[in-house]
Amino acid sequence: MNHTATGAKLGFYDRLKLATRHRLAEPILALLCFLEAMIIPVFPEIMLAPMIIADRMRAWRLAAICTVSSVLGGLAGYAIGYFLFDTVGRGIIELYGASDGFATLQQSFKDNGALMILIGAISPVPYKVITITSGVAGLDLWTFVLYGLIGRGLRYFVPCGLFYFFGPVAGEFIEKHKRWAGLAMVALVIVGFALAPLLFPKPNEIDLAPIQAIINDANPEG
Repeated sequence: MNHTATGAKLGFYDRLKLATRHRLAEPILALLCFLEAMIIPVFPEIMLAPMIIADRMRAWRLAAICTVSSVLGGLAGYAIGYFLFDTVGRGIIELYGASDGFATLQQSFKDNGALMILIGAISPVPYKVITITSGVAGLDLWTFVLYGLIGRGLRYFVPCGLFYFFGPVAGEFIEKHKRWAGLAMVALVIVGFALAPLLFPKPNEIDLAPIQAIINDANPEG
């Protein structure tokens, strides 16, 4: 009865904080990271940020969950490229508009696979394009996993570190404005998921030239 009474007194923001501690919150976050690396355009940070602000002591745990889940999703993307490119992978590549430069990208993976994975894991290029191309090119699996861990680790541990160290400041502000903060968080999540497909490159808009330029600089004799 006390729990019921206490729950009835909770404001919207407090309820939202409780939701980030729900037993399914971390599995859902892991699923988002897995799918982001394999097929869908979504920003896991949209869910990750409120979870860390609600409990900054989970920052490193959540970063590890995101990193491992993303690498596992990358392995699924690799498998699509290696085993199912003609039936599944080609359609995904075309969806993200990378078909025009795909032959060049594939050759770059054969010549400089480790560097391509590292750059792709932290660059604006959709990571699913990188993972599928790795499979098509037959990139060494251990190289793929190792550099995927490094790149995706940077992708998630750096922002989680920022949330960990600067989260308390945001937390204090939010505690003073709980009502509006709760509404803003919900709005951010909804808008973020709605705009994610628009923020990713559209068909024929993915520019692979910057990555190729880095590869050429790293191998001037090539």
